[in-house]
Amino acid sequence: MAESPRARYGGTFVEDLDALISNERIDTVLLAVPDVFGRLKGKLFDATDFAAHEFTGTAEACAYLLSTDLDMAPGHDVAFASWSTGYGDMVLRADREAVTALSWMPHTALVFADPVRADGSLLEVAPRQILREQLALLAAEHGLIPSVGLEIEFTCYRGTYEQNAEHGFGHLVPAARHNLDYSLDHPPEISAFVRRLRRHLGDTGLPWESLKTEAALGQVEVALRHGDAVAACDALLLLKHAVRTLGPQLGLSPTFMAAPQTGVGSGLHLHLSLTRHGQPDHPVLADTDGELSDQALQAITGLLEILPETGPLWAPTPNSYKRLVPDSFAPTAASWGMDNRTCAIRIAGHGPNRHLEIRTAGADANPYLALAAVLAGIRYGLMGPAKPPPPVQGNAYTDAALAPLPGSLAEALARMRQETTPRDLLGRHVIGHLVQVAQTELDALTGQVSDVERLRYFDRI
Repeated sequence: MAESPRARYGGTFVEDLDALISNERIDTVLLAVPDVFGRLKGKLFDATDFAAHEFTGTAEACAYLLSTDLDMAPGHDVAFASWSTGYGDMVLRADREAVTALSWMPHTALVFADPVRADGSLLEVAPRQILREQLALLAAEHGLIPSVGLEIEFTCYRGTYEQNAEHGFGHLVPAARHNLDYSLDHPPEISAFVRRLRRHLGDTGLPWESLKTEAALGQVEVALRHGDAVAACDALLLLKHAVRTLGPQLGLSPTFMAAPQTGVGSGLHLHLSLTRHGQPDHPVLADTDGELSDQALQAITGLLEILPETGPLWAPTPNSYKRLVPDSFAPTAASWGMDNRTCAIRIAGHGPNRHLEIRTAGADANPYLALAAVLAGIRYGLMGPAKPPPPVQGNAYTDAALAPLPGSLAEALARMRQETTPRDLLGRHVIGHLVQVAQTELDALTGQVSDVERLRYFDRI
């Protein structure tokens, strides 16, 4: 029997639903669909009833889940969900290879689902499907399979979400008083939270690789094991679910905002290698001596071209761009370098384990969309013989010759609207849909008066 993508990814976070029920480990199933912001949306089911009925693909949900804004307000009209069509249902097809018993939610399993039309066809604008399409095209066009490892940062503040919301999230106190980057001595709140998170990730079988405290006060980074692309993104959403559930239990508010405070940035770094179909032990990006292959240079060329044109896929909110500032370890230009953390693309690893680390995305990015943009860029590069400019030597922040990344969501949106290549690579309907989502988010904040403006002007002008 062929090994499943989940098995190739590693860990034990894939479960047999019938066994979970018969062993009385669960009584509830969460059927979950990732929305355009990477949030898990869905329904709770009685486990026995779900196994008997919904697991066959009869569950439904309002199709507006794929087009609402962050406040769940109905967004722009799309063919499958609009006021003119009455906002009907879409079928949720349970993914039998994506069943996970959640140790942080007793007696509960989460099952990922894919939205499908009444005729059984997958909705092309669903984030998981957008990523799957890029994977299929990369395999069909070039016979290549990516292995992906995700590394995400988040920042912890004292107080629960409800307590901090009472103050409009305006008086946030970090859960640490000092820069704890690489520290092995942590304050009690961070220590207790990290210990509980590690235990639950282990009990659930999520294949985390390492965990460390970071430079920003109260910041934590978790690196997940590399493997199947969709499984890696699923695992990241489960990790975020665990973090948001466990934090308030210990009096903390973890946030995945890209820039929760001025001068604080949290990223989502995408580590990626490529192998040929049927040759998993022969990496494509590096030769036996560890030198970059011609295909690696083509991939870098494509990424340098496409990443600046697809900003809303990896930096989806106005806040996302407040992370992309000089001297922050976040990139500001379309650049690449060897083990260079000032660049958008860092060549990491050694020997045959050399791989790409794409550092553009913030922790707020939808991983399926951010990775889809990366794969589209790689496909674009592999279409031609072009080679990238020389790698950046030294500080990319001070290199005026480099093309800048978009500096705002408005700029990124205008560029994605203008350029034709993203539509050619990702599909006209997909880009059209994501343009509208980004425009809605931009409109929500345009014209809003901020606390900073009141502090600066209220009694002084």
